Parts: sequence; structure tokens; C-alpha cells
Amino acid sequence: MPYQGGSRLPFERASKLGHLQVIKSDLVNQLINCFEDPEPACVKSSAAWEEVPLGGDPLRLIFAVDGSNQTVRSEFKPYKEVSFVKTALLRLDQHAIAKLDPEAPHPMAMRDIMADSAMYHSTVFPLKGVSIQGKNNYDAVRQIVYDSLRDHSLGEEPYKTLKWLAYQKWTSKRQKSLGFQCPHCGNELDGLPFDTDEGPCPVCKGHLFLTDMIGFHLEMAEDSVPESVSNAYMLVYETLLLFTGIRHFWERKKYNTLKKSLFLKDGPLTLRSQYSKLVIPIRAFLEYTKRQGVPIHIAGQEKTGSFVDHLEIINKEVPEGSIFIPNDKYIRREIQHRPDRSEPYGSRTNYGNKVFVKSGNQHYVVLSIPTGDYKDSNSIDDFIGAREIIATLPKIISHRHECALVPIELANGVASLSSYPSAAILKLFADI
Repeated sequence: MPYQGGSRLPFERASKLGHLQVIKSDLVNQLINCFEDPEPACVKSSAAWEEVPLGGDPLRLIFAVDGSNQTVRSEFKPYKEVSFVKTALLRLDQHAIAKLDPEAPHPMAMRDIMADSAMYHSTVFPLKGVSIQGKNNYDAVRQIVYDSLRDHSLGEEPYKTLKWLAYQKWTSKRQKSLGFQCPHCGNELDGLPFDTDEGPCPVCKGHLFLTDMIGFHLEMAEDSVPESVSNAYMLVYETLLLFTGIRHFWERKKYNTLKKSLFLKDGPLTLRSQYSKLVIPIRAFLEYTKRQGVPIHIAGQEKTGSFVDHLEIINKEVPEGSIFIPNDKYIRREIQHRPDRSEPYGSRTNYGNKVFVKSGNQHYVVLSIPTGDYKDSNSIDDFIGAREIIATLPKIISHRHECALVPIELANGVASLSSYPSAAILKLFADI
């Protein structure tokens, strides 16, 4: 590794002549020729595509969720870092979307659609060199998470959704929250008493928040907060926003509204690492609603990653109006290129399984759609409301970006911190 530049002297440059020895290898030259070949590599796939299933009616109401985070770093040593997070929920009506030009929507028409139909939340985390008086960053971030989730501008609705999931309030049982590790003594706790927000640790008597159950503190040291904490907060808050709308209709018994609504999320339906504990009540709720005959239509669209890259390669010879459901065996061998494991892909972390959909020659998407309880399935009928979700796709296609969907595109416009407001503006305020 070269020496890094400092305030007095420049960084050490790498040797350009070092490449000469590398390219003497026949194998290396073969790989270089393959890399420079403009034709894409031929990938043989065992994907069994089938026609888009019929029988689904397009969904009228659409709720889209997206989020963004932006880390700002000071220009001079010792460096200071803070991370801004913003998430948004957008409500759209199918009739309003139909009036938009999919290639060049008029800005005023988009403004009218988004007026009074978006809600958003934002917060900031201290990462490095920034502290709150009287608190170390470990406890400060725990407090920030608790206070931010109880955002009064949103009526604490996402926090109510967290409690609804943690205590599984759609059932008649008065049960404890999910178990978690005490942020003070590290002991494993079996959860907080039903419907409580705060309480003492039964072992060390340290103060606990319900939000400690999510597990942000497991990524932090006493005075060091990694950027992954703000990213995890964004993903968790997106999920809570998504289910806030679902909870609202469910508690008010508006089942017919749920049956004609689509809840879209930017990105896969997944929560990894310690945050995956929320997947347990989410799956339990979706399985419960399925058995009650009230399908909840949820889908996540992936924009990047190995699944999107794989679909881009294999879809070339596939006719439009086709779908493919990759099972665990296909994902392990042909997408991840990993050996089979005892646990199926996503069995702990995902509340939606992958579905490849090719709506048109230039439009194909990777969706995550729930099945309720985990299933490694090849049948579209195991996916909750999949026929209706797929029937809705042609109505919300955008031609402004590759394989884009209008609701997610609009939600991103509200949530994006790269332009709304710009990172330069965030830095301006952070320097004060």
C-alpha cells in the first residue's frame, strides 16, 4: 500500500512499470482480451420463464416509500462527520398517474400530484468528532433514535407502527416485545412488558428504550458511530413508513381499501443482521392477513445489485410479458455462485421473495413480493397479491429512467438528499 498524502508532503504514487510483469501471463492476456471484447459474455441460464399470470386487476391506490442518507465531512483535521437521513412516503392515485406523460411529464402536473400527498421525516447522526454535551455518542445516538422515531410532526405514527409490530398488536395477546441485548450490560433480555416505551434492565437497572430492541447499539462503540448506523436507520424507517399505512387501514377495518392498494418500496424487502428481528412479526402479520382473506399488496423494486445485473443479461432472449421466480437453488448457483447452504437464501432476513418480470422489451424489473411465512417457491400463487401487483406495473411505467416506476421515481424526488436539499447546503449548515 502506498503512503497517504499529508498536510506537508504528497501521497506516494504507484509504479506504472509494475504492469509489465503481470501481462506476461497467458491467462492474464486471455482475461484482458475477454474484458476488452465489446460483446457481453454469454451466460447460459436454466431460468424457466412463463407468461405473465392473468386474472389480476390493477390496483388503484399506490403508496411509495424511499429514503436517502448523506454524510458530510469537515474539510480540516481533526475531521468531523455527521450523517443526514431523510425518508418519504408518497400517496398516488392511479387516475392521476395515467394523466402523466411517461416520457416527459410536465413539472406542474407532477407538482399537483405531489401536493398534500407526501410526508417525510429527517434526522441527523453524529459520527465522528461531534458530541452532545453530557453524553457520549453511544448514548446520544440511542436517544436520537428514540426521539426521531417519535417524530411529533408525523404524530408519532411510525413509532406506533414499531410498537404494533414489536408487540404484535393485531392479535388479542398481551405479549412482551421481541427480545434484545441490553445496551448497558450486554445480557440477553426477553423483551419489554406489553405496550411499554421505556423501562429498567432487570439485570443492571440501566435505562432501556423500546427502540433498543432494534439493535442500533450493537454497531457502536462508546464514542464511535459508523456510517452504517445511519444507513440502517434509513432502511428501518422506510419499513416503518411502509407499514404505517397498512396499520392505519387495518386498525380501522378498511379492508376493501387495503385490497385495492399497492405499497411500493425502493429496494428489496429485507432487513439484515440484528435488524432482521423485525422480519419475524412482519411475516407473522402478512401470514395472518392472508388467512383472513385480506391480501396486502407489497412490492420492493431493486435498482442495482447482483439480481439486477443477472436479469439484464438473461432477459435478452425472453419475450415481453414473462415472469420468472428464482428459487434458492437457482440463486445460490447462478446468481451468487456460492455452494448450497443449510439455510435457504433470505430465510432469516427477507420478508419478500424475488420475482423477475419483463413487461416490455425495454422494461424489466426485479421485485420482492411477500409470501407470508417463508417459502422457497416457484409458484406465483404463493406470492400475496402477485397477480394484481404485476397487472399494475404497465400502468405505472416511467420512460424517464431505465426500468423505472413512476411512484418510486416521485418518492425518490422527495427523499433524495443529493438534490433536496443539496449536499452542499447540508455542509453549509453543518459547518456553523
